[in-house]
Amino acid sequence: MGIVAVCCGHCNDGSSYNCRVADNLQKNSPAPSPTLAEALRRCRWACDLSAAELARVEAGIFERAIPAGHYACRKGEPVEHWLGVIDGLLKVSSDLDSGKTATLTGVSPGGWFGEGSMLKTEPRKYDAVALRDSRVAHMRRETFQWLLDHSIGFNRHLLVQLNERLGQFIGLLESERLLDTDARVARCLASLFNPVLYPGLGRHLAISQAELGYLAGVSRQRVNRALKVLEDAGCLSIEYGGISIRDLEGLRHFVSMAHPKKTGDQINPTPVNSPLAIHLS
Repeated sequence: MGIVAVCCGHCNDGSSYNCRVADNLQKNSPAPSPTLAEALRRCRWACDLSAAELARVEAGIFERAIPAGHYACRKGEPVEHWLGVIDGLLKVSSDLDSGKTATLTGVSPGGWFGEGSMLKTEPRKYDAVALRDSRVAHMRRETFQWLLDHSIGFNRHLLVQLNERLGQFIGLLESERLLDTDARVARCLASLFNPVLYPGLGRHLAISQAELGYLAGVSRQRVNRALKVLEDAGCLSIEYGGISIRDLEGLRHFVSMAHPKKTGDQINPTPVNSPLAIHLS
């Protein structure tokens, strides 16, 4: 089935390549998992492509099912694909020499990652593992390069995404060095509702407390305590099978408030030579 040129929902508001994209907090019911063609039509970077260009992109993309606990990509391997999550949840991380894992970020449905690796020729610097059964789109390098050479809109999207990713990792560094656990969990959640990196996610995120603990680098029990604090603050609702955001700005404000680390609050101290690491046992 070919892709037709259908507006992805981000085109008509003039914010396709604006860093200040409106938050995706429309009330929505859990939708069935999209097909690959449907997922591509919803991508922000596809908005400016013609029907012929979309058809060419479709020919250069395939889908893989990644079972929970398996890798979508591995550290050290050649980088041949740009990756996008159609359904599921991935954890992007790097194994340290000590045997521990440095968790860098999570990627929820609608998110694409690995553009920095695609722009370089060196081996991949991280792993991406599925926290639950996931479906991942793979754009071949030649298709990615063709878009770089022919689509101004695609290049603008990459600039915005790289800038947003930089801000995400600056926030990660601040979170790890300065914030207490409640604020770290809040930052982790807020990052998963980033409308630039994960467009169209909506108000509800299907995620378990154990999965959130993997991403935030704290125990499930500590995540439970932090979520109750955030729920009492009116930021979110804890629901069966996931979390619904009630006040995204409030969640971000919670992170921006002064929440200095408390003695003993960090479960696994960060080694001096790995300032970005959030460690899991």
